[in-house]
Amino acid sequence: MSNGHSITATTEAETKPVSSSFMKDFLSLIKIGIVNSNLITTFTGLWLAFQFTNRNFLHELDLLFYTLFGAALIIAGSAAMNNYIDRDIDPVMKSKKGRPTVTGRFTPSAVLITSFSFLIVGEILLFMASTSAGVWGLAGIISYVVLYSMWSKRKHVSNTVVGSISGAIPPVIGWAAVEPGLSFGAIALFLIMFAWQPPHFYALAMKRTEEYRAANIPMLPVVKGFKRTKVSMLLWILLLFPLPFLLMDLGIIFVILATVLNIGWLLLSIKGFRAEDDIKWATRMFIYSLNYMTILFVSMIIFSIFI
Repeated sequence: MSNGHSITATTEAETKPVSSSFMKDFLSLIKIGIVNSNLITTFTGLWLAFQFTNRNFLHELDLLFYTLFGAALIIAGSAAMNNYIDRDIDPVMKSKKGRPTVTGRFTPSAVLITSFSFLIVGEILLFMASTSAGVWGLAGIISYVVLYSMWSKRKHVSNTVVGSISGAIPPVIGWAAVEPGLSFGAIALFLIMFAWQPPHFYALAMKRTEEYRAANIPMLPVVKGFKRTKVSMLLWILLLFPLPFLLMDLGIIFVILATVLNIGWLLLSIKGFRAEDDIKWATRMFIYSLNYMTILFVSMIIFSIFI
């Protein structure tokens, strides 16, 4: 992106009253929403591993601390690095103009220092939990920062699928902290998170299609259009249907609940082909996806108590 865009964005920011506090800017930099949602899945992996190995987490609170704080730091550090990498395209995207890397409130060098500090300390904590957790943490960092942010995001329409790898790793990190060798449950969590992400992010991409077009980012709705995106969302949701059966150890009620959630998402997806307002429909799909993930993973924790 040309320097003109950056200068304009900075000038506009300077003429506005400084309403954002340092904390607000900091939380924006580390994408606190993404950190929180990924911590839910990390904790779920950790919790299920404790339950399935018949260990009491109250006796291993140090492991809980190392894993959750380590995961939080590497997710926050990776998000900050993503902001650093995208600081040339964010100014042309309306939804991202408030980022501190765009407004100039955080300098690029400060963002880099913050990112690397978080990544290093986070990895140290994960390796203190277990070598396996540390290695999976590195895999998450590489897949998000290198494979997604630096490589596929600007070059390939499959960027969302590539980005789904990193989003599926947090529950594996949690599981690996307790059971380094991993068991089938960890793979199930990875697959569920991997299949959940494309329809979730495609819905968001539809809402921001013109922004991505302006930034020259080859998101599926930009390159292939809304109809093709809807077909992809439908297929990914169908792929979710058999995955809860991989967690039969949580009981038949969990599988039924997960299937009901899948049916609800599928029906909403089908409605998209007759939607009069694609953006309104995409918003409903996005909200459903967030509720889906939260309900599904919280239910895993609840049902595991009774196994």
